[in-house]
Amino acid sequence: MNPLFHEVFQKTRLLSKELNLVLKEYDLFASQWTVLYCVHQHEEMILTNIWKYLNVEAPTITRTVSRLEELGWLKTYVGKDRREKVVRLSEEAVAKFPMIEASIIQFENEFLKGLSNEEQVILRGLLKKLDNERSE
Repeated sequence: MNPLFHEVFQKTRLLSKELNLVLKEYDLFASQWTVLYCVHQHEEMILTNIWKYLNVEAPTITRTVSRLEELGWLKTYVGKDRREKVVRLSEEAVAKFPMIEASIIQFENEFLKGLSNEEQVILRGLLKKLDNERSE
């Protein structure tokens, strides 16, 4: 195994674990937050676009969205095509979002404090380059 991949996996696990601790206050998990954040960024999305954007299997997103709807974070409705399920943040989620986002930003700043702004830009560029290489 390439040591680089091991390091990436380890940092990913650490990031998820620590993010879950931050989100515990809001009764959320990192996987749920990624869906909420994604929907917030796009205002509304169909399920298919969520799982494609997040690179997650469709059944996983369907379960996560259903759970977030049960918890009052999301609202779903039928799209133009009856088979489409459109997802939006609930009013309660919209109201809580800035507070959660502030906690996440504080966590991110703490997590990245060892990297300069320039190093963060380089790292992001390298990660995007890996994604672009796989897409071609």
